[in-house]
Parts: sequence; structure tokens; C-alpha cells
Amino acid sequence: MYNIVCEYILHKVCYIWGEICFLIMFFSIIVPVYNRPDEIGDLLECLTQQTYKNFEVIVVESGSSITSEHVANTYTHKLNITYAPTGNYGPGISRNFGMKYAKGEYFIILDSDILLDTDFVANIYHGVTSHQLDAHGGPDCCHPSFTDIEKAINYSLTSFLTTGGMRGGVKRATKYFPRSFNMGFSRRVYEATGGFKFGFMGEDMELSHRIYALGYKVALIPDAYVYHHRKKDFHTFFRYMKFFGKSRVNIMLHVPGSLRLIHLVPVLFIMYFIGAYLSIFISFEWFIAMKATFYTYFLLIFADSSKKNKSMYIGLLSMIATFIQFWGYGLGFLQDFWDRIVIKSDKKQVNI
Repeated sequence: MYNIVCEYILHKVCYIWGEICFLIMFFSIIVPVYNRPDEIGDLLECLTQQTYKNFEVIVVESGSSITSEHVANTYTHKLNITYAPTGNYGPGISRNFGMKYAKGEYFIILDSDILLDTDFVANIYHGVTSHQLDAHGGPDCCHPSFTDIEKAINYSLTSFLTTGGMRGGVKRATKYFPRSFNMGFSRRVYEATGGFKFGFMGEDMELSHRIYALGYKVALIPDAYVYHHRKKDFHTFFRYMKFFGKSRVNIMLHVPGSLRLIHLVPVLFIMYFIGAYLSIFISFEWFIAMKATFYTYFLLIFADSSKKNKSMYIGLLSMIATFIQFWGYGLGFLQDFWDRIVIKSDKKQVNI
């Protein structure tokens, strides 16, 4: 009888302890939004379908002219949701604002223009607890419902033939630096770092570097992927890539030594492209050889994208997207490098 009672008490203690641990591992999902009521609605709908339910959602309205308050209000009976309006200070500052409202012990940072599978939060829970992570990142993928241009842009941003491996789509031998479209960290990391240091222009990479510098454990959780909407047209994509080229200069200024050779690939691409045409004034043979290399590379892009997307049309669009990615990023990097490092201009940076 004594053994039965002891076993019963032990069972109850273990059960209660498990429930306490479950409550401690409470997620706060922070989502800044700017003029995207339709897209935030799709994300909130995905969150209602999560298999892991122990989380709250904080939607931070970042000075939008088209607000999402009415969308957030429709989910008050489906989610533990808080709507927190603030000024247009950039997504980094908006995330900090949202984290001040947070009740959880672990924060998940998401962009508003994403979709999620039902096990997304559960995969983060298992990844964080099983590996005792202080911070994490996750890859981004392309949803079948996305447009052909979005699929082409997704290919250019995630393919190993471009610079896509940097975004977490492949297994990495080096450190993985979480990006703000899909990242997370514990409350103690937030308290130690103060969150994001500035509003935009590489704020997520700068924070990731500081998290590593403080000795926290960081890793990519491969199963915690998001379906990230891409730009709807190539003109907007060019502006987007130019902005991120400028962001790399900003990261370089805030985190000395962070610039790597892969970050200069778009600049080298521009130099090679211009050099290929100028080489005709030196040697026709050089001109043919350089052009042949250029065309071979883009034929590889076409073949690989056509195979992966099962569409030759998307393969053609992927060649255009890759060219725009390199050209936009490279021009943005060169422009800000000249303005901020060579001539040390005080020109104010603006958000996109």
C-alpha cells in the first residue's frame, strides 16, 4: 500500500512539474505590420491552426496609413492577441515595442507577409527545448499558391547557385545568423541585449552578431520554416535588393569584420558584366570567352529552376530575377559604400 501511495504521489509530482514547464515555455509571437491588413490576416489564420497552443500574438502597427486593427479584432476569440499601435520607426524598433508587452519567456519574431504550416510553433518548441537554445532562426520557403514571379524571386534568393544558402535553406558548416522574417530568442537574451539597436538597414544581423558575442547558444531549426511572400513585380524587387545592398554596408559599420567574400559576389558580378563588354576593346577572344561564361551561368540558372519549379517559364523568370538580385544588391552596396565610407556623407538613411 505504501509503495502504491508513493508511486501515485510521484506520478502527480511529475505531472505537475510537466505542466509548470509547459507554462514556463510560453511563446510571445511579435509581428510588426505596415500597411498589410490582408497579409497579416493570412498569418493570423495560420496561427489559429497551430498544434502547439501555448503562445500569445502581439501585432505591432508601425505607423500604417492602412491599419490592421479591424483584422486583429476578428481574432480576439481565436487567439491570445494584443494589438499595439506605434509610430513608423522601422521594424526593429517596432519589435522592441512589442516585446515590452510580451508575457512569454521566449520571443518569436515574424514578418507579416508569411504563411505557416500547422506544426511551425511545435517545431520551434521541440528545437529550442531539445537543444537548449537561447536563440534560433528558420529558413523560408515558397508556397505552391505563390505567383510565378514570386517563385522565380524565391529561387534567386534561396538557390545555392546564387547567394541563397545564406538564408538558411541549406545545412551550414559556419555560424547561422537568424534573420527577422523568422527568428527567436529568450527573454534573458532580450534583457541582455536590449533587443534591436536600430529600426532597419540590417538590424536583425546586427542583433544576431551581438547574441553570438555574448556567448549564447544559437542554431538554425530546419523544420521551423515559413512560406515567405516575395515581391509582386521585378521593379519592386530591384528596389528591395538595392535596399539590402545598402543594409550590408550598415551592418559592416556596426559590426566590424562581419563582411565576407560572399557579400561581395553581387559587386563582382557587376564588375564582370561591365568588364565582359569592355573587353571587346582589348581582345575579341576575351570578349567571347567572358560572354560565354556569363551565358553558361544563366543557362544553369534556367535549367536548375525549371527542374525545381517544374516550369520552363519560371526558369526564364528566374534568370531575370537573378540578374536583378545581383544588380540591385551590388548597386545598393556600391552606392552606400561610396557615400558612407569613401566620402563619409551624413545623408540620412530611409526605409523602403
